Parts: sequence; structure tokens; C-alpha cells
Amino acid sequence: MPQYRYSAKDKTGKTVSGALECTDEKTLIGLLRQQELVILSVQQDKRKKRSSQKGKFRSKIKLSELVLFSRQLATLIDSGISLVQALDILAEQMDSAAFKGILTAVKKDVSTGSSFHDALARHPRAFSPLFVNMVKAGESSGSLDDIMERLASYLEKTDSLIRKVKSALIYPSVVATMAVVITLVLMIKVVPVFKAMFADLGGELPIPTQLLIAISDFLVHSFPIWVGGSIAAAVMFRRFLNTDKGRFLFDHFKLTMPIFGTIFRKVAISKFSRTLSTLAKSGVPILTALEIVSKTAGNVVIEEAVNKVRASIREGENITGPLTKAKVFPPMVVRMIAVGEQTGELEKMLTKIADFYDDQVDASVAGITSLIEPLVIAFLGVVIGAIVICMFLPIFKLPNIISA
Repeated sequence: MPQYRYSAKDKTGKTVSGALECTDEKTLIGLLRQQELVILSVQQDKRKKRSSQKGKFRSKIKLSELVLFSRQLATLIDSGISLVQALDILAEQMDSAAFKGILTAVKKDVSTGSSFHDALARHPRAFSPLFVNMVKAGESSGSLDDIMERLASYLEKTDSLIRKVKSALIYPSVVATMAVVITLVLMIKVVPVFKAMFADLGGELPIPTQLLIAISDFLVHSFPIWVGGSIAAAVMFRRFLNTDKGRFLFDHFKLTMPIFGTIFRKVAISKFSRTLSTLAKSGVPILTALEIVSKTAGNVVIEEAVNKVRASIREGENITGPLTKAKVFPPMVVRMIAVGEQTGELEKMLTKIADFYDDQVDASVAGITSLIEPLVIAFLGVVIGAIVICMFLPIFKLPNIISA
């Protein structure tokens, strides 16, 4: 990840400077603006020498580690322990060397007069803009322990949602891959053995067996071609996804694809609702909250819809109009958000939406898992059964083949 050096002025007019690792210059500028800094200059640090300590911080921190850190920090602060002491305690007991180094650096920054959210913002690979802004809101309101507890609950539910989606995708992927591998092994390794045996017998083979042997010969002789073609296609597809148009089309396809599209859509709605609700409850301004939600959406289509909502609110309009036009959120969700906006209970309504769609994801994952298992078993039975029948069909007609 590239490192950028920046110079800016804070609210008091004091010039501050520093260096941060970010994915790109645009992300860094957004991060600095969230800290209410007036940017003077930003430039990429071309020097390749990095301190050995910084090298330890390059690995990404696990979500489970952030959950544990947030909840333990909330407990320590609520017990009356100072922030510096709490960070020192947590750094000592942290198993991850990378996270230990980050917490040590954060503790050092805080003990030398830096605010907690500024210290966290210097490590964007560990602490997301959502995390930093919620901590900032907690520091401003004097309720950092409550904010950290809320962050822990949010991260736990996010982690749970991610694991549910992974389980829905990994299981059928593994089973389908095994089915393809077994079929290929039969066609490339087993069928040629029978072909040699039938060639020694002579005579004309049944048409199904001839067809199976022809397919096997094609796979054996063109093995390097279709493997190379598959790799080339995968590389081209990956490059296509790196383009703006490719990413948009793929993300749109994920939301509309059969079976799994429903899960992706429900996950996106749940993540949008819970993230916005958590930020709003924590006192983060709505425009900043929507900017963070768009960046953490994980889907370009959702991100575009949220950005339109943000632009609409900036112009004095409501939140529901752009959501309706986006055609991503179901009418029920839009109506619930509209009611929450009108009654002043938007955060409560968003939480209800998130809880509802979390349950929906559970039901969808269970339904897909129970549906795919018998389908894959049936596929294996039909394909492998057909191969076995085609191979043994000449044996059943062995007297006719030999006499021929």
C-alpha cells in the first residue's frame, strides 16, 4: 500500500503534517476531511525505505480481533481506567504481533497529546473510517465506553453476516468442484483404460460408448488448450472487474442473479441499514455517515444509490426519493425508512430493518444449502451413472462384439 505525506490546518489554524498509508490519494483526502482538516498538500512518498516497525503493521487486522479489542476497551474505560493505561493493557495481552504493534503506536500517540480518533486514523488498514468516526463521536460526547460497546456489537453482527454468506457460497462451491473433478478423473484416467481394453477385443462398440470415448479423447488431447484457455479467461475476467464498467456490471449481476442474488441483496440491505443506524445513534452527522456507508457497502450499485441519497440530503431533500429511484431497496424498506424519517426514529427503524434481513439471510442460506445438496448428489448420480453404463454396455454385449 502506498504511503502519502500530507500537510493541513486544523480547526484552530495550527498546521499539522504527517504520513499515512492509503489505497489512493482520494481515500486519504476523504479521511483527512472527516477529521475536519483543511488540506494544504498531499503527495506520495516515493522513498522505499520503511522502518521495521511499520513493516509489522502491513497485515490486515481480523474482524474478530477488532470485536475483542472494542469490547475489552469499553469494559476497561467503564471501570475507570484511563485510555492510555487501557491501551497499554490491551497491547500487552494481544496475541497478534501486528495488532500489538498498532496498539503500541496508538498508545504512544495518545500519551503525547494526540486525540484517540486521530491516532486510530493513522492506521487505516486496521481501523476503518466507520470505526474512526464513531470513536470521534464518542470522544466528543464523553461516552467513549458506550460507543466502543456499540462498535463491538456492530462488528460482531457484521462478522456473523459475512460468515453466513461465506457458508452459503463455500458449501455448494466445494461440492460442485468435487463433482467436476471426479467427472474429469473418470473421463481422463478411467475411460482410456476401457478404451484400450475394447480395442483389443475388436468389433464395433455401442454408439453411447463411442460417444463417451470421443469426449474422453477430446479432453485428453486438448488438456493443455482448455486449461490454458481457462486461465486466460480468468485473467481477462479479473482485468475486466478492475474497470469501473466491469465492476458495476458484475455487482449489478450479483444482485439480480438467480438463487444467490437474493442473498446478496438481503446482505446489502442489512449492512446498509445497520451501518447507518449505528453511525446515526453514535452522533455522526448524517452526510458523513452516508459517505462512510457508501464506502463500506462493498457493492458499486449500492454505493451509487447511497451517494445519490447523500446528494439529495445536501440539497435539502429527503432520504427516500433516491432510494426509490435506485430500485435496489424493496418498497417495504423504503416505506419503513420514510416512516422513520417522518417520526424522527430513523435509527430505530433502520435497526429493525437490519434485524429482519439478518433473519432473512439465515433462512435463505438454510434453504439454499438444503436445495443444493440433493441437486449435486443427483448430478453426480446421473453423470457418473451414465459413464459407468456406457463403459459396461460393451461388456453386456461382449458375445456380439467378439463375433463381429
